Amino acid sequence: MFRGVLGKTFRLVGYTIQYGCLAHCAFEYVGGVVMCSGPSMEPTIRNSDVVFAENLSRHFHSIQRGDIVIAKSPSDPKSNICKRVIGLEGDKILTTSPSDFFKSRSYVPMGHVWLEGDNLQNSTDSRYYGPIPYGLIRGRIFFKIWPLSDFGFLRDSPNGHRFSDD
Repeated sequence: MFRGVLGKTFRLVGYTIQYGCLAHCAFEYVGGVVMCSGPSMEPTIRNSDVVFAENLSRHFHSIQRGDIVIAKSPSDPKSNICKRVIGLEGDKILTTSPSDFFKSRSYVPMGHVWLEGDNLQNSTDSRYYGPIPYGLIRGRIFFKIWPLSDFGFLRDSPNGHRFSDD
């Protein structure tokens, strides 16, 4: 009797570890559901919107200008940020202060990206902390799940003119 209970317990623990490993790999390498908070990506993503983030793009280095990404915050590694990729390594970016009075050019070094929120007046982004290392990117957001009225692929940036400033 004891041997039967012990055997069932070990099997249960074994299955739990296997499914835990599978879930970890799925969330780490394939993607997952994310709830975004804060106003920095409005009107594209609003506070408490639920989106799907895929993680394969970062592993294959296929992040492009205009993509919305989830990244570790450079100023607080315990939190994530949701921003749009404005520049890739080697790009020159025309940066503006929140007041739009001062404009300057910034260079994106190798292995880094330039991130900005769609709501430029209410976003803490690369204009404040500079380009971020590519390794901080956790995934690429491309699909909105909630609210159901906005269900579907994400729309283009309201600041699309910022992607190409030759």
